[in-house]
Amino acid sequence: MDIAFIGLGHMGGPMAANLVRAGHRVRGFDLVDAAISASAEAGVEIAASAADAASDVDVVITMLPAGRHVLAAYRDEGDGLLTAARAGTLFIDCSTIAVDDARAAHDLAIAAGHRQIDAPVSGGVVGAEAGTLAFMVGGGAEDVAAAGPLLSVLGGRIVHCGGAGLGQAAKVCNNMILGISMIGVSEAFVLGERLGLSHEALFDVASHASGQCWALTTNCPVPGPVPSSPANHDYRPGFAGALMAKDLGLALEAIATTGVDAAVGRLAGAIYQAFAAGDGARQDFSGIINSIRERSEGAHPA
Repeated sequence: MDIAFIGLGHMGGPMAANLVRAGHRVRGFDLVDAAISASAEAGVEIAASAADAASDVDVVITMLPAGRHVLAAYRDEGDGLLTAARAGTLFIDCSTIAVDDARAAHDLAIAAGHRQIDAPVSGGVVGAEAGTLAFMVGGGAEDVAAAGPLLSVLGGRIVHCGGAGLGQAAKVCNNMILGISMIGVSEAFVLGERLGLSHEALFDVASHASGQCWALTTNCPVPGPVPSSPANHDYRPGFAGALMAKDLGLALEAIATTGVDAAVGRLAGAIYQAFAAGDGARQDFSGIINSIRERSEGAHPA
């Protein structure tokens, strides 16, 4: 296929490169020179603008920071993707954005005579480079099926979650679970430290008991039990605290619009917002354990 790829950053660049390696022609655009250079070396044809990339292609993929960027790229008058693309082009938005923004983007694309699905990803930069991302997809069944061969190049798991915006809904709900879980696991390890319990002993118990979860067994927040976890590498991300704060912010928006009584979700959002306001923005989100330790140092038993 002929593909336009808009957004060639840490996630989009490796994804575009994998599509090139799979034999597709990819025309890319980004605003950052370093991203453009890296993608050009990987065989991506660099376009003069996003609109230029999107003209006369079969599929337009976007991987952008926020909903406002996706909507602006779609609708910019005279230089917008929807105007530049030929009728019936399939748009795939892989950005992680608010559910309402995803539905607005879908409506804009349909009104302009195109097809569109939302397909946010899980798996981070490692998954983008390895082509093992998981896709949570929202949109019509025919459009999801049409996107399947491309998504299969980029990922190992594709889940059709329902209509427009429901891929983003699944991503928001999943990452709220993840953020809450990591805080709980981290608090438990700090409590274990205070009680004299070794990290390995707590891990051996919880990883085979009712406390078992991904935050514990794959992304363990203390060094030792899981050698591949960021805790063994000075909390270099994986999944940065800034991204977790962003995703929990999207969850808070959804909580507010739906009226769900999600007290723990709101608290997790506040905790990660504070973490990402400092050095935590550039650390793995499991580094939240260090913030918990710091806040615990001044505390005394009741």
